Amino acid sequence: MRTATPPPVAPAGDHHDLAVVLFAVIVLVTLGITFWAGRRRGGGADDFYAGGRDFTPLQNGFALSGDYLSAASFLGVAGLIALFGYDGVLYSIGFLVAWLVVLMLVAELVRNAGRYTLADVLALRLRRRKVRAAAGGASVVVTLFYLVAQMVGAGSLVALLLGTNSAEARTWTIVAVGGLMVVYVTVGGMRATTWIQIVKAFLLVAGSVLLTVLLLLRFHGDVAELMRQAAQHSGAGQRYLEPGLKYGKSFTSRLDFFSLGLALVLGTAGLPHILSRFYTVPTARAARRSTMWAIGLVGGFYLMAIALGLGATALVGSAEVRHANAAGNTAVPLLALVLGGGNGSTGGVVLFAVISAIAFATILAVVAGLTLASSAAFAHDIWAGAWRGRPRRPRGGRGVRGARGRRALVPASRRARGGADAETGTAAERTADGAPVTTERQEVLVARIAAVGIGAVAIVLSLFAQQLNVAFLVGLAFAVAASANLPVLLYSLFWRRFTPRGAVCSVYGGLIPAVVLVAFSPVVSGTKVALFPGVDFHWFPLENPGIVSIPLGFLAGWIGTLTSPEPADPDRFAELEVRSLTGAGAA
Repeated sequence: MRTATPPPVAPAGDHHDLAVVLFAVIVLVTLGITFWAGRRRGGGADDFYAGGRDFTPLQNGFALSGDYLSAASFLGVAGLIALFGYDGVLYSIGFLVAWLVVLMLVAELVRNAGRYTLADVLALRLRRRKVRAAAGGASVVVTLFYLVAQMVGAGSLVALLLGTNSAEARTWTIVAVGGLMVVYVTVGGMRATTWIQIVKAFLLVAGSVLLTVLLLLRFHGDVAELMRQAAQHSGAGQRYLEPGLKYGKSFTSRLDFFSLGLALVLGTAGLPHILSRFYTVPTARAARRSTMWAIGLVGGFYLMAIALGLGATALVGSAEVRHANAAGNTAVPLLALVLGGGNGSTGGVVLFAVISAIAFATILAVVAGLTLASSAAFAHDIWAGAWRGRPRRPRGGRGVRGARGRRALVPASRRARGGADAETGTAAERTADGAPVTTERQEVLVARIAAVGIGAVAIVLSLFAQQLNVAFLVGLAFAVAASANLPVLLYSLFWRRFTPRGAVCSVYGGLIPAVVLVAFSPVVSGTKVALFPGVDFHWFPLENPGIVSIPLGFLAGWIGTLTSPEPADPDRFAELEVRSLTGAGAA
């Protein structure tokens, strides 16, 4: 029987220089894309939030897969497979199956019914400030969970690259990534973010193909031998290839896995940065074709991720993977080191550096998309939509042309007074309910400021979560998205009787339980790998709250609707139904 290569260690000494240079190249390339896109971008909200809506289905498919294939996919999933075998493979399946929900239920409908965010879909029939505020707040919370996962992955990766486990190296990496993501969003907007995602997706798929080919060549295409070697070097023997190594020890762990799977399958359709991606294409048909491209790319990637996780166990060993990073986040770079020739070899160091740089590019691209989605939710939904109110487009009236030929939203009463500059506005202008009108320029400025604030909060949270597996952290984000965003989206699209009270209850009825249950779960306290390992105040036994919080979100929306003092407006639902199905009147 073939024996595995002795467990490696991270490259040391002068070999760090090559990886650092490649990291620097990635940063310079992404910054170059950002400033190039920033010069092309207009000053309107369409350009900042949706990149001008002129991307092709293929381009947007790559960008969608780039948004979705995060550090959790490249680092966390392979790490879970390296440590827990069959259970880690089951984890990856949830990420892929989720795209069927997106394709069948939301892709075209969201593109037709919305403009920039999830709250726009709801506001088409549920025109209440509280609805916008609830949906916008939930989107910010979801993206913060996701941001923490990406930045933790960045800290683990750079610490491995530098050959150190020091908290200081991880801390400065997290701070640097946070600063870069603010620059990407504030300077380049959606256009820059999309092109960064396209480049990153291409590099990620190409790097995964290269590693998978080298791995199969190492085992002469014998997948069975690969699995046998993985079991031999897993420390668990044959149990590595059987269910239950992580989630089958007790009824609670099995229930936890079901909760996680439920969150992964349903959560994708509620992720704000995925939903906003459908607005970057011109039509709903293009959105559907984008989703089909994304399914193909994501499916192929996860098949390779399974092979890479097994390869990391077979050639590196679970013990060495766990020693380099307790959560397994560095399994793929360590595997690259072995496949290239081992520690000290030129090929090993080059491949290690290239794969590490691709992983770093993955993190930078995803944090840019997440920051843009969260800043859009704050500026467009909470600040402009809920706090200050949105200007109404007069029926049958004429707009005025903006900087790039698009009609600006100027109230008829204002045009009767002789008109005004659509970009600057006046203090006297008011919406129907007395709130001051928000111009696009003001809204985009607030979005840029919000990106800075959200980046700062994400940095602080990431510093506390450095020892958690990034795939696990993303699982929490999926649980919150499935609990707070998905119920209100499906109810709004498909339930005729749904009311504004039901929408608010649905969002908060899923969001609050999800966050509270996470706060009092083993993730935060009571275990050695918790956020606060020295204390124990957990009472909820599951690590993922989806099995409880997702049904609560649907239940709260149903109860809120039944107890609503005012009935649903049938005309507004009819308008939403026609627009979502036909695209008539879509942005």
